[in-house]
Amino acid sequence: MIFKPQQFHGEEPVVASENPTEAKLEQRVADALAASDGTGSEGLKVVASGGEIFLFGEVSSRNEIDRAVEVALAVPGVESITVRMHTDEAP
Repeated sequence: MIFKPQQFHGEEPVVASENPTEAKLEQRVADALAASDGTGSEGLKVVASGGEIFLFGEVSSRNEIDRAVEVALAVPGVESITVRMHTDEAP
């Protein structure tokens, strides 16, 4: 199999500039979670898709989930939150 170098016709590759606003939103939410009390942010992953934020990870309590959602919703640009976090507490 022969691989040829990709040609971009003088333009920057799409991957290099793909979704810069989403990356900035993810970073702002992650920074807000890290700076807030009561979120257990060290176990969380933040992913943005448009104005929707997905929160993944494991936390120690339901209160941490609620606090993480509250903090993320306070970040400008966040329109909605999808929670994929879990805890060992009973539902």
